[in-house]
Amino acid sequence: MLSSFLLHSTRQAGTALLRAKQTMALSLKGSRRAFITGAGSGIGAGIATSLALEHGWEIIATDLNLEAAQGTAAQIKAQGGEAEAYALNVADNAQIVALIEQLKAGGKRIDVLVNNAGLQHVARLEEFPSEKWGFMIQVMLTGVADLTRSILPIMRQQGFGRIVNIGSIHSVIASPYKSAYVAAKHGLIGFSKVMALETSDVDITINTICPSYVKTPLVDAQIANQAKTHGISEEEVINKIMLEPMPKKAFISMEELVGTTVFLSSNAARNMTGQALVLDGGWTVR
Repeated sequence: MLSSFLLHSTRQAGTALLRAKQTMALSLKGSRRAFITGAGSGIGAGIATSLALEHGWEIIATDLNLEAAQGTAAQIKAQGGEAEAYALNVADNAQIVALIEQLKAGGKRIDVLVNNAGLQHVARLEEFPSEKWGFMIQVMLTGVADLTRSILPIMRQQGFGRIVNIGSIHSVIASPYKSAYVAAKHGLIGFSKVMALETSDVDITINTICPSYVKTPLVDAQIANQAKTHGISEEEVINKIMLEPMPKKAFISMEELVGTTVFLSSNAARNMTGQALVLDGGWTVR
């Protein structure tokens, strides 16, 4: 009797596990349409390309540089994926509103918003141009709010939406000479918490991925700037500044960023909202 009960329980558990795996697979694959800022290069281009080609998502690639966005879209389409490219300056709310209205007029869904556009400037605050400081906040924080404001009504009408902010390790820690960047990236977490509360009545989530250094053209520029600022070689910047705090001593890969984005966009993460997911190789556990 006991053996029959155990056999029945084991079969039930196995069936439940199989169904859970199938549900997870369905939630991670399939047709999602993602609107990605800063998709012309670096992290944005990497996420756009992987989501389209590995996960079958439709991509709306936007960038300040239209040719760069078109290049990403062309690369995706050349390999059988679906993508469109648009010029977008996230520091210009009028442009944001106009583009979203254009997409709405065309009946475009926006299932996932990836707020990725960013820039960097490294300098002591006394030497940091005020205009540059303000512009960085406009792009990486105010622009995120403006774009989210424009897209939220679409997501509410759909009854579904996922907002993924590409933050940084500097969303949770600080480094010298990066006051504007650190302020903007910290601000993303506070903004996401408020939006999580304001969207709790519908199946919309907002979360922030906080990676340590990802090898992109932006980081390459930081390496050169820090080498100049500190008077050391670029190799020393990588080993003694960037990777030194990380027990794993490795740059974060695009695969990790894409995988985290896909998970946050899935049904399995429908109750994960207002969170900061830190991918830092153990940096912040010290």
